[in-house]
Amino acid sequence: MKRAAFILVIILGIVSCNTPKKARTSNDITNKTEQDTVRIANDKLEYEIIIIEPGFNVWLEVTAKPKGYYSQQFLESRNRLFVTAWNSRVLEPSRYDPNLYEMQIDYRPNIDYGYDVNYKLYNYFIFFQLQYKQQLTSFVPRI
Repeated sequence: MKRAAFILVIILGIVSCNTPKKARTSNDITNKTEQDTVRIANDKLEYEIIIIEPGFNVWLEVTAKPKGYYSQQFLESRNRLFVTAWNSRVLEPSRYDPNLYEMQIDYRPNIDYGYDVNYKLYNYFIFFQLQYKQQLTSFVPRI
């Protein structure tokens, strides 16, 4: 019994000898924000989307379906629906939380934004719906 108590004290002593944690600096916070920022741009078409959403970048890399899983046509059709629903919610701040729906998205169906833009935009809508328990269209968001 004494031996077990002695071993327990030794283990607790080792566990409690933790090194002090480094204080967070503004660089750490800036790096975290940069990691949570996804920039989608095409200088040739002169557009840019910046998504600053904690956890989205990691979710995109870990949880989202890989690039190539969906066709560009599928992504474009879903994005048109999501953008329409999103923009209508932006225009109704008394009905929908204006902290969630802050700005309209200018997504024009006659412009070819390319696969990468459509892929990231589509996945942001899926992430947003799952994260904030929202449903933009009749399609249930799932992975």
